[in-house]
Amino acid sequence: MSPRAVLGVGLLGAGTVGREVARTLLGQPPELLSPDAPDLRLKAVAVRNAAKPRRGIPADLLTDAPAHVVADPDIDVVVELMGGDEPARTLISAALAAGKAVVTANKHVLAHHGPELEAIARRAGSALRFEASVGGGIPLLTPLAAQLAPSGVSRVRGIVNGTSNFILTEMAAEGREYRDALADAQAAGYAEADPTADVEGLDAVNKLVILARLAFGMWADPGDIVRSGWTAHGVGSPGISGVSREELAGASASGLAIKLIADARRLADGSVSLSAQPTAVPLADPIARIRGVTNRVEVRAEKLGSVAFSGPGAGGPATSAAVIADLLAIARDGGSTWASLEPATDRAPAVAGPLEEAPDRGWFAFIPGTGKLTLADDRASSVRTEMGAAIHLRCGSLADMRRLLREAAPRVRNVTIYPADEQAPAAVSGVSR
Repeated sequence: MSPRAVLGVGLLGAGTVGREVARTLLGQPPELLSPDAPDLRLKAVAVRNAAKPRRGIPADLLTDAPAHVVADPDIDVVVELMGGDEPARTLISAALAAGKAVVTANKHVLAHHGPELEAIARRAGSALRFEASVGGGIPLLTPLAAQLAPSGVSRVRGIVNGTSNFILTEMAAEGREYRDALADAQAAGYAEADPTADVEGLDAVNKLVILARLAFGMWADPGDIVRSGWTAHGVGSPGISGVSREELAGASASGLAIKLIADARRLADGSVSLSAQPTAVPLADPIARIRGVTNRVEVRAEKLGSVAFSGPGAGGPATSAAVIADLLAIARDGGSTWASLEPATDRAPAVAGPLEEAPDRGWFAFIPGTGKLTLADDRASSVRTEMGAAIHLRCGSLADMRRLLREAAPRVRNVTIYPADEQAPAAVSGVSR
């Protein structure tokens, strides 16, 4: 677009992030006032109750009709910050089909309807950008798609949910019980009244689907992604909802930390393995030292080595900065977030699990109320704590770990087995915000 081209912006949602975006657009900070910057003009803000005053947003911009915002011919870009599935999905689809550009932070809609939205955008020649959907304000998705993916990504892994990491940090560092650490997160504003999406791994799954789309050129089905550990005969609780402070203490005594890790890796046969589950990582691994609500994502590219991105994964100012960056990219004809990648408008199959049948994985389990164990396997070690005994199998299959548990503690039931990441990529360069 020509310098100072006028771009009409319609905002759907005025929550924490939406308010920050509105204030930025209305305040016109220096980055929006440079001679070559576009003239981004906020034309309308759709909210549930247009009669309710919104501090910093003129009343004449407020409307309770989001469909009218999408249809307004004076609006060139629709910024969707409503969240959830509907009506966000329908509004985004309508805007793209009408040839309008869309900026969204809605990881649920992208993960569950990504192929459909990409098909509409490509058919209509519309731009869809979503930098803020993963990592909050961390500049992650654009470099992943534009620079790293073309170099051949072999693995993406990271902490992408700040709420769960805050809870695990409180439990590990302060010895808090899960329910108390969750209450702390809610009191601090990091967890919703209904924390299910965060603590059961659903949020991490949605973000992993988006990362896999850009890294591996595929829209995975969120339902294919494993969110739990295993028990002797089945699967454990989803996400971190079943992790105990005893397990965290046992992991620490074994030189490990349990983190909710989103992990996508390309296998030798070309398929992609996806998981978003509690994983034991070595204490020396940089990802083990991520505390609180900080996010960290590591990308291993064949031609560039490993790169790490870290910073605040949520919050109004950080996330709104990513939204504004996407608006500027659209105004400068940057196209969609996937602009440099091949189309992906169908679901692609993924390996439903983190290589649990592979013979060379690491595994960790904690057995409460038992003493030091004697293990008939030199690949495994046991550490005694005040609350029980931890077993760390450094190299083996899930079946090997289950056999060890049966032999070491035949009467113990409901022990959770976590994958242990023994070969984490070391970041040779990084980006922080």
